[in-house]
Amino acid sequence: MPKKCREGQAAVWSQETFEAVLNQLPMPHKLIFAICGYTGCRISEARQLCAGDVGKADIHFRRAIVKGKDHSRSVPICHRLGELLAQYELPTSGYLFPGRHRGQPITRVACDQALRRACSVLGLEGYSTHSCRRSWATRLDKAGVRLKAIAALGGWASLENLGRYLDVDEGELRAAVEV
Repeated sequence: MPKKCREGQAAVWSQETFEAVLNQLPMPHKLIFAICGYTGCRISEARQLCAGDVGKADIHFRRAIVKGKDHSRSVPICHRLGELLAQYELPTSGYLFPGRHRGQPITRVACDQALRRACSVLGLEGYSTHSCRRSWATRLDKAGVRLKAIAALGGWASLENLGRYLDVDEGELRAAVEV
């Protein structure tokens, strides 16, 4: 069931729809959602990234910002994300995306509102900040990436938890019964 009034699961974006949404977002929101969409991180993890968390080859999600706070993880930077990072003048200290209040990161609400505006302009419904995470995991799964690799990169504690994120379309169901 697509998300409606904060109920249900966030809809999954096609790559084309994801790019269209990114093109509607102003900086720094564009970069925040690009990080979510190309690393599978949660919006709360992306908005709390600090200057030292982004390297030339990967983004490090510190233990202090990941859900559960029991482990950190690093995700390689893909080519497209690298291009977007190069367009943004990253701060050399503090939060990558500082908020209005001194010493605080941009708020989750500000990110959510920017996404809602972009989706409204494009006439998209059922999407939320979690659509990036679901879309990323589903895209990797459909590309044949091993589930253990997706779970490790995305920080899922179990394959069962990851399974809730993966979208299956009608065509895949029909093809599966023919196997």
